[in-house]
Amino acid sequence: MTRLHLFDLDGTLLHGTTAPLEISRQLGLETETMALERAIAAGRIGPPEYAARAYDLWSGLTEEHVRAAFEAAPWLARIREVWAEIRSAGEYCAVVSLSPSFFVERLLDWGAHATHGSRFPAVPFTEPVDPTGVLNAAAKVTIAERLCAEFGVTRADCVAYGDSSSDKDLFAAVPVSVAVNADAHLAGLATHSYSGRDLWGAYELVGLTR
Repeated sequence: MTRLHLFDLDGTLLHGTTAPLEISRQLGLETETMALERAIAAGRIGPPEYAARAYDLWSGLTEEHVRAAFEAAPWLARIREVWAEIRSAGEYCAVVSLSPSFFVERLLDWGAHATHGSRFPAVPFTEPVDPTGVLNAAAKVTIAERLCAEFGVTRADCVAYGDSSSDKDLFAAVPVSVAVNADAHLAGLATHSYSGRDLWGAYELVGLTR
């Protein structure tokens, strides 16, 4: 038996922040992006509008900004070690996030088998963001199904790691879930709960359970 481990990014692999906030910090636009974060958290805007507004804010974004944001971000410790352990056990790990694909895809170099983020044009932007490529909570389940087919597993073989309302649908769709530094949206929904800054601590809650 093998398993597919599905990791959220914002607030889960990233501690207390999101990829858009880290990107905007490189441009001096953290305040504007915080306003977007509050708006989407309150339900005043949805993911497509969030993406469109972020795209407008990032008109001057370069690959150097993205690289700096990725390298300076407050990642949980031992992400690569956890993914190496998952691989050595013959299992699979993937990142599914509402954040921009050009940021999420960098985690392939850390050992993820697959990454999926909201589809943004390449940086620097020369074309608009396509709202149909922007992910939402339900899309995480659809992508999980696609990954199951790709890796030859079923939903029953999945473990989900997340922190907020965007993970509720996925948590409901798989048998094992880990709330990582989670907010109240996941209260009572997760199989396990972890608070801390080391991914190994979250992984070991399910790592030895077959």
